[in-house]
Amino acid sequence: MLTAPVIVIASFAYVGLLFAIAYYGDKRADAGRSIIANPYIYALSLAVYCTSWTFYGSVGRAATSGIGFLPIYLGPTLMAALWWYVMLKIIRISKQNRITSIADFVASRYGKSQMLGGLVTIIAVVGIIPYIALQLKAISGTFLIVLQYPAFTTPENQGAPLFLGDNTFYIAMLLAAFTILFGTRHLDATERHEGLVAAIAFESLVKLLAFIAVGLFVTFWLYDGFGDIFGRAGQTPQLSALLTLGGESGSYATWASLTFLSMAAIMFLPRQFQVTVVENVDERHLTKAIWLFPLYLLAINIFVLPITFGGLLHFPDGTVDADTFVLTLPIVERQPWLALFAFIGGLSAATGMVIVETIALSTMVCNDLVMPVLLRLRALRLTERRDLSGLLLGIRRGAIVLILVLGYLYFYLAGEAYALVSIGLISFSAVAQFAPAIIGGIFWKGGTRTAAFCGLAAGFLVWTYTLLLPSFAKSGWLPITFLSHGLFGTDLLKPQQLLGLQGLDDITHCLFWSMLVNIGCYVGVSLIKGPNAAEHGQATVFVDALKHPPAAPGSHFWRGSASVNDLLLLVGRFLGPESAQEAFASYARSRGARSPEALSADANLVHHAESLLAGAIGSASARVMVASAVEEEPLGIDEVMNIIDEASQVLAYSRQLEQKSRELEAATNELRGANQRLQELDRLKDDFISTVTHELRTPLTSIRAFSEILNDNPRLEEGERTKFLGIIVKESERLTRLINQVLDLAKIESGAAEWHSSEIDMREVLEDAVTAVSQLFRERKIDLTVELPQKVPGIVADRDRLMQVMLNLLSNAAKFSERAPGKVTVALAQQSGFLRVEVSDNGIGISAVDQEVIFEKFRQVGDVLTGKPQGSGLGLHISRRIVEHFGGRMWVRSRPGEGACFSFNLPLAREPVLVKAA
Repeated sequence: MLTAPVIVIASFAYVGLLFAIAYYGDKRADAGRSIIANPYIYALSLAVYCTSWTFYGSVGRAATSGIGFLPIYLGPTLMAALWWYVMLKIIRISKQNRITSIADFVASRYGKSQMLGGLVTIIAVVGIIPYIALQLKAISGTFLIVLQYPAFTTPENQGAPLFLGDNTFYIAMLLAAFTILFGTRHLDATERHEGLVAAIAFESLVKLLAFIAVGLFVTFWLYDGFGDIFGRAGQTPQLSALLTLGGESGSYATWASLTFLSMAAIMFLPRQFQVTVVENVDERHLTKAIWLFPLYLLAINIFVLPITFGGLLHFPDGTVDADTFVLTLPIVERQPWLALFAFIGGLSAATGMVIVETIALSTMVCNDLVMPVLLRLRALRLTERRDLSGLLLGIRRGAIVLILVLGYLYFYLAGEAYALVSIGLISFSAVAQFAPAIIGGIFWKGGTRTAAFCGLAAGFLVWTYTLLLPSFAKSGWLPITFLSHGLFGTDLLKPQQLLGLQGLDDITHCLFWSMLVNIGCYVGVSLIKGPNAAEHGQATVFVDALKHPPAAPGSHFWRGSASVNDLLLLVGRFLGPESAQEAFASYARSRGARSPEALSADANLVHHAESLLAGAIGSASARVMVASAVEEEPLGIDEVMNIIDEASQVLAYSRQLEQKSRELEAATNELRGANQRLQELDRLKDDFISTVTHELRTPLTSIRAFSEILNDNPRLEEGERTKFLGIIVKESERLTRLINQVLDLAKIESGAAEWHSSEIDMREVLEDAVTAVSQLFRERKIDLTVELPQKVPGIVADRDRLMQVMLNLLSNAAKFSERAPGKVTVALAQQSGFLRVEVSDNGIGISAVDQEVIFEKFRQVGDVLTGKPQGSGLGLHISRRIVEHFGGRMWVRSRPGEGACFSFNLPLAREPVLVKAA
């Protein structure tokens, strides 16, 4: 049975396990053996995107809008496809500039502006407060539900006293304690938390397995699989409507706006920036995350609709909140351990989000909001303190508590009026305001600090007016007339029908107006007044990040004088003297110096010191502190442009070298190819010489041998003498034929061949050729069939040359046909302005590989002399050249073992004369 002690012990045991994983991860990192240097752990840590909204809220949204829950996961999937360039660029920029938060990123891009970093922090904190309230609502609500086991009614939390009388407040404080222990035990110049990332990756597995376990239980235990549950839903009109686009699932505008919001959220939520960018240990891990993270989203959403339909079929009267179906279905079916596992899964989803989000926000509050103010208060004399690391940790811990208290207050004031998903979408709309400044900042050098500030401020004000304040009005904390009649009773100022715009849902309406003013201000103000020197320098660093080498890009934009000791003391004030000494010693070793004292305080060292400080107090505050310790000579816009021009010239020269290198490589490949062709020609030449020598030697040997016999035996019998003389004549003819072929080829290739063209009857050519070889076919017992039409048009060609072609094809057919029963067919036909001749046999056939090779000069089927067919390998090549000379084409069709069919066609004469059969 599930009792309160069991639930509490299981919850604390789970959190203790997370602590153990985080502790182990930190120890391994300290020993230089990182356990998160793994692309799979990196991809799992990105699943911190899936909070209690996913675990509970997706089912709740599906219960009201059906497949309308999908855009929240389609957006990240689409965005992941662009990570190979967009996210890679952000990670590269952040590593080069030691950026620790999304506020730090924006501030650093626009001239390291403290004001801009502070505004981003305010927007992030205010925008994320509802999201944290969502997690508190999920944890407190599901805890009260599971406590009632085996009952399954949804408890009411309204009316509980604020703070100490409310269980949710204690949950918030426990989460604050967990977050402080997880993320602010010590100060790290890189702001990386390897143990935390390992714990988050483990949490991602737990919530995935828990959700799948409930899905399997509902789909295959309560019902007979997907077909059964969807079949039953299809029989209910209210449920079948949830499976169609439009209507209950939302309009196309709603799908488009939710997809855009989720695309922005996966990039710009502070926790996503923390795990994706700040905690990244290797850029190459991104390549696997591009497909692993969408795969995770698919896995955790497979059972959303089955659980939704199972809950709606189980509780048709609507008495149970659909957000709790994941928990109430196991409870009502008396499955205590599955219910506990589902509760732990939901707890995992919520605590993972709260811990990472509050760590990221506390870093932003400390670095971009509190420290800039404190450093300007001279009465505090912070610059005189030797070690401020304790103060930084105190500020971050206080910020964690404050953020969770604000989340609790929002939950108490407005949380009960909204479903989980609706609360989450309010936060998504807030962080979407970062998109123009960040995307514009990494791709457009013309964006300015003032423009980014105006755009963010305008978008945030519109978001507050059209979405945040209405949430308070719906909760009763503002007059409801604010929604129905607008500010000051002006209809055009209705927050959810601003300027009379109607027909859109609340989220789409807010997104339209906020993005319109945000982008409009960003682009408009940037075009009115261009960037100054500092903004130009940072714009070059960010926009050209993938073109720069990893080493200290910002050092090129600094000029002045400094002291190594002053810089060491400055860094030690915020990181601690020991950490600073170790960091400077490591830098000295990388520069080939024995100690920090041997270093020169050049621009690179100043940039290194600023980067170390940026990891602790943010880039904007780091710039201010470095400026207080060194004498910097300001650069004018002309000097910055000169530096940029020099860098551009270097890049252009580098590109020219790359182009020359590519051209040289291409030339090398061409030479290599030409060399291979020459080698092939040389080999063909050798083969040709070998073949021709062999063919010449054979008849010469015969002629000489029989001539010597006749000379040495004058009294040889008449019959034998006649026989030997016949052989000598035959071999002489063979020798003459071979020499003529070689000479013929030479003339054709040199263009010196004589062509005697006239209008001829192709049927007569074929008949004469067949007659000429008929004795050869009879000797070999080969059946020769001729298929000639009654009427054929005339063609213009050299009759003797065509006879040469036909005799070559027919002799080849006789040579390769089966002796008994051999069969050769000669056919003539008219086809599309051509006469086509075919000579087919039933011989050994030709493989597909050799069907083009045999038309090359000196080439025969087979590469060895032994077993090679008799001949020089020139006949087919000469025949093809002859046919092509008269505008025709020659080819072969064959399969091994099925004979071959050699074909060629010749164009008809322009003024054809019909030739009739005699």
